[in-house]
Amino acid sequence: MIPPVFSRRELLTRVGVGMGWLGLTQVLRDAGLLTAHAKAADGLNPLAPKKPHFPAKAKRVIHLFANGGPSQVDTFDPKPALAQYAGKSLPTPNLQTERKTGAAFPSPFKFHKHGQSGLEISEIFPHLAKHADDLCVIRSMHADVPNHEPSFLLMNCGEPRQIRPSVGSWVVYGLGTDNLNLPGFVAMCPGGYPLQENQNWQSGFLPGVFQGTYVDSKHTDVEKLVEYVKNKAVSKTHQREQLDLLAKLNAQHQAQRPHDPQLEARIQSFELAFRMQTEASEAFDISREPKHILEAYGPGDQARSILLARRLIERGVRFVQVSHGPVQPWDSHDDLEINHKRLASQVDRAIAALISDLKRLGLFEETLILWGGEFGRTPVVELPTAGANQGKVNGRDHNHWGFSVWLAGGGVKGGQAIGATDEFGFKAVENPVHVHDLHATMLYLLGFDHEKFTYRYAGRDFRLTDVHGRVVKEVLA
Repeated sequence: MIPPVFSRRELLTRVGVGMGWLGLTQVLRDAGLLTAHAKAADGLNPLAPKKPHFPAKAKRVIHLFANGGPSQVDTFDPKPALAQYAGKSLPTPNLQTERKTGAAFPSPFKFHKHGQSGLEISEIFPHLAKHADDLCVIRSMHADVPNHEPSFLLMNCGEPRQIRPSVGSWVVYGLGTDNLNLPGFVAMCPGGYPLQENQNWQSGFLPGVFQGTYVDSKHTDVEKLVEYVKNKAVSKTHQREQLDLLAKLNAQHQAQRPHDPQLEARIQSFELAFRMQTEASEAFDISREPKHILEAYGPGDQARSILLARRLIERGVRFVQVSHGPVQPWDSHDDLEINHKRLASQVDRAIAALISDLKRLGLFEETLILWGGEFGRTPVVELPTAGANQGKVNGRDHNHWGFSVWLAGGGVKGGQAIGATDEFGFKAVENPVHVHDLHATMLYLLGFDHEKFTYRYAGRDFRLTDVHGRVVKEVLA
């Protein structure tokens, strides 16, 4: 009997191999159960380690996302000129802000020079300041708009409006992972989702296997930290049998329909969840750390999350994001002095301990660390409204025209500040660095030419930096 004629899309779908089978292939390969033919096809595994375009020092990334928008003039960009105009209007024309703002607002914090480089850092980061010679501060960052939602997506996905793959998804797509029993990309935000929720670690048009795995790092119990990490009702052998049957049914379902990325993501999640049972319990259990390490990182959800980031990176996870959240904590429309000091204290010791720890383990030179928010804040005070500042006159509005981030670790030249904002810290004026430039530089440190690192979708080649971006050569060691 002659089979029915297929459409081109259906034919391609039928002859294709489901992504879930690739996950199963890895499990069988690890167990030594692959046939010679299957081993030959094993190179198709999308999570297998891959080489970048050229040799690079950075092999993994930790993104410490200070979501909400830290104030650059209170953290890493000192502006003594603000004190001269305290309570007065700044002599700066066209000072465009999202809300109504008023007089100059000098930083309530003192800045000091640190290390051999003399890098100036706010007093709210006393422990991190000891690593001044490891930090490369970009003081001339700028974004597109002064709104959280699009700026979150721009910083995390390179596109403020449309659905696009996140930075972590691009990195795992390009490099694979060194541990197939753990996710290649983990996103932690203690207490719940950040703004824009899972869009911050979405895979977009990339296959679902590259999407970030969310972990609520507020929990200390491993079984709550990684939900359903242990199956108490069914043995591992029976789980494997059930998963094999489910994979066959999913493959039949997939073969009868056009390409469905959500189905592929679901198949991969089943496989990963099964593999994680053998390793996740150990990786997320910080009680295994020596007492002096726990004390070095300090107490609190943020400190524990940063320690977990180190444990995951140490075990081969390629990209870890730790979001300071869940809501926009650095969004200090009011009570800036109190809030910024409190927030800095939650991460200062832990970040310093992370850098020391990575050096101790020989991982610092291979691990790229990024700290910063989605934009900065105004150097002038935000005037009272019925909105975010609750009628107070002690905070700053959003500012995308100029802000600071810092990089450290793999391939980064530390002990320096790159670029500059104007004398009041409002707008990037010297060596401006857009978020696209930051992403291009990060990819370069990981061994990729951002203009050639692409994925074919909807008839054209897409990249993280879209049609923009330049490598900031001053960052490179």
